[in-house]
Amino acid sequence: MAAEATAAQHEAKWRQLLLSDINSLMRIADQIHSDLPESREVFEERAKLFPDGCFALVHVTTNELCGYAISHPIKYRQPPALNCLLEGILLDVDQYYIHDVAILPDYQGRGHAQQCIEKIFAVAKPYTSIGLVSVYGTTSFWGRHGFKSPDVDEAMAEKLKDYGDAAQWLECRND
Repeated sequence: MAAEATAAQHEAKWRQLLLSDINSLMRIADQIHSDLPESREVFEERAKLFPDGCFALVHVTTNELCGYAISHPIKYRQPPALNCLLEGILLDVDQYYIHDVAILPDYQGRGHAQQCIEKIFAVAKPYTSIGLVSVYGTTSFWGRHGFKSPDVDEAMAEKLKDYGDAAQWLECRND
């Protein structure tokens, strides 16, 4: 009975991220990514430029934000630097990029990440591959979803330094 009550307490669903979610998103980002801070403007810009790739995980009864995902197209292996504005989505993009998937600890391990990744993969269908920067030792998690660590050039290696020592560029084919 207690397990059922706990599960109901953490029942959530994914929906499109709204600009009105940004304050709550910032609180989650500050908690989950305290070592990788990004400005409010970065998240607002992504949500405006590519809303189809931005999702909010909300509690089913309170509608409180308990997670978010930000994703968008990029040029192949050219993710934006940490905490930098895109200033637009280029016309010749050829890879999909997962900028961030963050879920509060109480909502982790409940299938929400899997649901989110399925949503992102659906949006990413037009692109031949999907890339991301894995942080905080999440490489094995992403590996379960088909992501692998390819060789990276010096420019990518330099960009990864901003994400911490364990950061890795990962890609998967979008077949």
